[in-house]
Amino acid sequence: MAGDDGFTDFFYAAKDGLRLHARIYGEDRRGSLPAVCLPGLTRNARDFHELALFLSSHPQTPRKVVVFDYRGRGASAYDPEWKNYNVAREAEDVLAGLDALGIAEAAFIGTSRGGLIIHVIAAMRLTALKAVVLNDVGPAIEAGGLAHIVSYLQNAEPAASFADDERAQRAIHGADFPALGDADWSRLVRALYREEDGRPVADFDPALLRTLALFDLTKPLPTMWPQFDELRGIPLLTIRGERSKLLAAGAVEEMRRRHPGAEAITVAGQGHPPMLETAGLPERIADFFARADSEG
Repeated sequence: MAGDDGFTDFFYAAKDGLRLHARIYGEDRRGSLPAVCLPGLTRNARDFHELALFLSSHPQTPRKVVVFDYRGRGASAYDPEWKNYNVAREAEDVLAGLDALGIAEAAFIGTSRGGLIIHVIAAMRLTALKAVVLNDVGPAIEAGGLAHIVSYLQNAEPAASFADDERAQRAIHGADFPALGDADWSRLVRALYREEDGRPVADFDPALLRTLALFDLTKPLPTMWPQFDELRGIPLLTIRGERSKLLAAGAVEEMRRRHPGAEAITVAGQGHPPMLETAGLPERIADFFARADSEG
């Protein structure tokens, strides 16, 4: 049974024994695929809270929603070996969680790193993917966009209050997100940070940032086109922020060329990544998943 916040906490063991966490919204519904939500690099399950509530309580097509915290993020345990913070290991962790929940197939939503994890799952267990939403990510991402992410993560300074953090986020990202209002910025900051002794604390293992040094951002990044091509027979929706630095418009065009049935949305006034509870996206995603239900 869901708690007062609309979800229950689910803990499970990774293959190496690390204690991992997911949120469960709603319940199994006959004829409706469960939705699996995968957040970005340093993000956590709170990013999907509003969308998960919407999908799990939809008046026509309610569905179970599972939102994962990767190792070292949110309520999942920190890994003593920082090199385990990688996309392949995190894909294995997601599949272990689905096995623990008895979920053989689902509709997936991946934001940024979460979308890369979906590409890896396509190579590892394609049968699990029955519909895919890629939020501002694809098989080819821009080194300049990743450099921007690395810069603000490595240079972030502790703040004394959530209000200070909100001002900092607006200063860093405001030009890329003119569409956001005050409530959006407040919600974003509350998703990014947990509260300790009344102060905001970034909700991820600081050792995660060591992995960023492994990228040579002076060169084009490796691509995942072969893994993306595995998705050709699966319903696909791509979402791109109009001002995204990470996912180029040209990459979306190539994705649609390779996957002729793919749908695409450009979110005006937002950069990387668009907030999935805004701009009518919950309704668009619910409709996309409902059509995938009927196709399945």
